[in-house]
Amino acid sequence: MTEVFIYDHVRTPRGRGKKDGALHEVPSVRLAAKTLEAIRERNGLDTETVDDIIMGCVDPVMDAGAVIPKAAAFEAGYSTKAPGMQISRFCASGLDAVNFGAGKIAQGADDIVIAGGVESMSRVGLGMSGGAWFMDPSVNFPAYFMPQGVSADLIATKYGFSRTDVDAYAVESQKRAAHAWEKGWFDKSVIPVKDQNGLTILAKDEHMRPGTDMQALASLNPSFQMPGEMGGFEAVGIQAHPEIERINYVHHAGNSSGIVDGASVVLLGSKAGGESMGKKPRARIRAFANIGSDPALMLTGPIDVTEKLLKRSGMSLADIDLFELNEAFAAVVLRYMQAFDIDHDRINVNGGAIAMGHPLGATGAMILGTVLDELERRDLNTALVTLCIGAGMGTATVIERV
Repeated sequence: MTEVFIYDHVRTPRGRGKKDGALHEVPSVRLAAKTLEAIRERNGLDTETVDDIIMGCVDPVMDAGAVIPKAAAFEAGYSTKAPGMQISRFCASGLDAVNFGAGKIAQGADDIVIAGGVESMSRVGLGMSGGAWFMDPSVNFPAYFMPQGVSADLIATKYGFSRTDVDAYAVESQKRAAHAWEKGWFDKSVIPVKDQNGLTILAKDEHMRPGTDMQALASLNPSFQMPGEMGGFEAVGIQAHPEIERINYVHHAGNSSGIVDGASVVLLGSKAGGESMGKKPRARIRAFANIGSDPALMLTGPIDVTEKLLKRSGMSLADIDLFELNEAFAAVVLRYMQAFDIDHDRINVNGGAIAMGHPLGATGAMILGTVLDELERRDLNTALVTLCIGAGMGTATVIERV
């Protein structure tokens, strides 16, 4: 098998996923094109040598539809020889795009692949692409379908996380993200989004609230109690987990991932591909895996896929220097740390989606890049990147510096 290396990565800032957000005026294709332009310019990339462009996009409809990476390649001025492919595995789409590209290179099919993702949630709302999981009883009954927030509250109830626990985690995420930005730790990889006149629209993650404290979060009402109790989803959760008598609703907007706009790409290549670009690799893709998990708990897939990945790769938790787990909800990370007895100083060390937001299709590639930069900053070697996924799945990737 051909070794697969990471040569570079970039991302846009995350803009608030609302009509008054800074990136609302920028269509998905333009966000994606900005990252393609940046990765080309930073690396002097001859785009005729790009074997594929793979991007995750969870809701590929409206202006995010029609194979957005190929459309973005046209807008970015890439060679017409560079093809494009759009994929979705819900929240892990950006990381799976990287894994898919890595698999193609490992098999010898490609030498240079650009992989990542894009989501403009202010323009294409969450769930706009619909689907049987939401709407078809023949699917959502056996899937124990419920809103993800209810599943997060089910996890908190089952594993004993209080409102204080999840709020304290959220406050720390905000502090870590603000500190990382203040210290310039994201500067290396975040590219400003500019308009057609060259004026900067957004240069920094817009969703952060660094002044957040426990008192402010305590004033927020639980977001998922109404759908849980009035919508009947609590009964679904209890049916799947009868050991639970009732759900304790602890999640709200302040301790859940933010809805945002953004894009990211990772430049992957074989050794020969890197030599053709005149670039030295920064890291290698050591292993990756996917798994299905409990559909009612839904968001515990990172635990299951981590166990699978470590077993298949012959590694242990002790081999991992840093962990990066998407902060879909605070209880997701708390349960992961509890399951593996991981100290908080090894995971999400620069904050996460609670503070900075979760542009669904792009997040996986974003957090991979974030942890690679942090490995380099700390002079560490190995990181595991993972995300929980709708309908009960998990994706994980191990990267290793070279």
